Amino acid sequence: MNKASLIENISYQDHQSPTVMVLFKTPNTKELRILMKKGQFMKEHKAPYPIVIELFEGEVDFGINGEKQLLKRGDIIALEANVPHDLDCISDCIVRLSISVLDSVERVNQVSQ
Repeated sequence: MNKASLIENISYQDHQSPTVMVLFKTPNTKELRILMKKGQFMKEHKAPYPIVIELFEGEVDFGINGEKQLLKRGDIIALEANVPHDLDCISDCIVRLSISVLDSVERVNQVSQ
């Protein structure tokens, strides 16, 4: 069994980069929490494997192939591998990201800088 909290030990960074934290790993996925303050962003990037993004708190302008859509608290989106996307934080948010166990957390950290 794996257990983690999306809301415990919240610490938004004052600098420009979102905060990425591994919550836990399963045999198939790595579950991450991304904390973003209003105005922070993650530049356009692609994931090498399918991903699932859940907006647990806040609002994000989520770009897919250059088209923006507003994601609000509770929204979930799934993307296939290699789909260009970006995130622009509208209000302080907590994002849950599920990536393949074959993917690297370092890649996610590099995108957030």
